[in-house]
Amino acid sequence: MYKRKIYLFGITSGLIMMIALCCTAVSAYLTQINLEQSNTGQTLLAEHQKLSSISYRMFKQLTDELIFGESANQAIIRNKQALIAQSLDKIRRLELQQRQALGSKMTAGSIEDTDELAGLIDAIISEFKAITATYNNTPLDQQNRLQTLLEVKIDNEFREAINAAVVRQGNVVSAINAKIETLNTAIVWFAVGVALFAMPCIILACYWLFNQLYQPLTIINNGTKAIAAGDYHQRLPETLDTEFSQLVSSLNLLASRLADHEMQAEHSRKQLEFEVEQRTREIKQVNEQLTRVDSRRRQFLADVSHELRTPLTIIRGEAQVTLRQSSASEDVYRETLDSILLQAVNLSELVDDLLLLARAELSQLKLDTSRQPLGDFLQNQVSQWQRLHEDRQFTLDIDGSTEALQLKFDQQRLKQVVAIMLDNACKYSAPQSPINVSLKQVDSSACIEIKDFGEGISPADINHIFERFVRFKHKSEGLGLGLAIAKAIIEAHGGEIQVNSTQGEGTLFQIYLPMDVE
Repeated sequence: MYKRKIYLFGITSGLIMMIALCCTAVSAYLTQINLEQSNTGQTLLAEHQKLSSISYRMFKQLTDELIFGESANQAIIRNKQALIAQSLDKIRRLELQQRQALGSKMTAGSIEDTDELAGLIDAIISEFKAITATYNNTPLDQQNRLQTLLEVKIDNEFREAINAAVVRQGNVVSAINAKIETLNTAIVWFAVGVALFAMPCIILACYWLFNQLYQPLTIINNGTKAIAAGDYHQRLPETLDTEFSQLVSSLNLLASRLADHEMQAEHSRKQLEFEVEQRTREIKQVNEQLTRVDSRRRQFLADVSHELRTPLTIIRGEAQVTLRQSSASEDVYRETLDSILLQAVNLSELVDDLLLLARAELSQLKLDTSRQPLGDFLQNQVSQWQRLHEDRQFTLDIDGSTEALQLKFDQQRLKQVVAIMLDNACKYSAPQSPINVSLKQVDSSACIEIKDFGEGISPADINHIFERFVRFKHKSEGLGLGLAIAKAIIEAHGGEIQVNSTQGEGTLFQIYLPMDVE
């Protein structure tokens, strides 16, 4: 009997232990499933929030692109689009897993709403591209299309869609948590019932579970606190129980992505600081340039005032002196009028030069062009200057390929350019030194070269010789308009002027005129 009782006790205890073990196994299995569903729900919720954050940053960058230029944020926008595509793919995959686990009723609308959200994001991106392509300098706050995109598509439709997805997923998470809570309550009551028959077994089981669960929960708790405190390099160990493996992987992935975002934010901040510093330097350079221009403008006004005052003073003086004479001969009047005429001509030439530069600046310089032989034109100019300066040797070298070359040009204006160049060559070289003029073809342009063997131009001055009102200190006569006028005339012909100079060896001016073929 005692032995039977022992056997009965043993069998009963074995059955109870077997039932307890089976119930524990079932409870653990259900708990694992619920934890996985909870992790999936939490991951989906976090993924929706991340999608919202990335999308709004991308929309902001697309808006910045409209303001600062089409190529300002292209690499960042493509990166954001790739992140959005990855996030949407992950959301669809997790939602499909969640639907298979929880059923269509609990996850109603999740997959369908995600497809609509993806379509809405694509529509917004396409609308941004369309607005960028049709941008017509209309202020951004007055563009109805952009205003509709920002206020309706983004502020209303997209925000409502993402908020609905977050709320829906929050409801799913809440339902899962409620399911877990119900299961936990059933397990507790079942455990209480089992405790009435096998309290020692339950105590031992609880003790074992406590030892098994406390350590990973502590590790996870400490890790999540470190990540929440900003230590994004914190990683949870991958050796925990399988029930926590997905949670650990998600937390480690979250920490890695937060670290990447922090690194990108730091890089963006440094890039912004660099760009601000660069723009500041550019603004300072522009300001210094404007200061120099203003200084030259003031000097020009002073020079023009002086140049205008001198002939006007002479004109007034000649007239006053002649008028004060009680009786003057015809020769006196003629001499006075000749002097006044000379000064008036000088004033007219000065005004003509200023008017030419002003028209050239406004692209309103009109040329009276006709097709003429360029070689004959240069021969006539060199001959005239040789007669004016008999003590100096002028040479003309015409390349064989350009002897019969005819170009369309304004003879008077080009004559003015050649006169300015030859006058400067005479002015800045010794009286007996030669001046060489040559004509050759360079690619599709005719090149007129004027070479002197004078003192040359210093490197500090050569970058400013084509600017208006620039005069070298050792040559103070004139207003410094000659080379500026020559450059304006040649550019009006569609050509350009280049200069090369070596101090002590002379200066070479090259005039390029396009050869048009009709």
